[in-house]
Amino acid sequence: MKIMEINADERPRERLISAGARALSNTELLAILLRTGSGGINVLDLARELMTRAGSLTRLAAMSGEVLMETKGIGKDKSATIMAAFELGRRFSADRKSTRLNSSHSN
Repeated sequence: MKIMEINADERPRERLISAGARALSNTELLAILLRTGSGGINVLDLARELMTRAGSLTRLAAMSGEVLMETKGIGKDKSATIMAAFELGRRFSADRKSTRLNSSHSN
């Protein structure tokens, strides 16, 4: 089933806008990053396949581009998007920790 055939209220992007990012599953958030499916696989099924292969977000975040591209439908662009998203998350987390440490030392 193509993503456009899914009820609009159930599509990840529309749900993110209406309900907020916290309401979405990891698979739905990943589907938004992937943007499109590939070769007859809709984006939700592609995201589900990646999450199943990885087993967890931690393991998905640790996958190299080469390993990500072993999944049918994941090429250089999609693997780069996934790796960039996790790197931004790591940097955000480090920045938050640094900000908290700096503010607690100034008190």
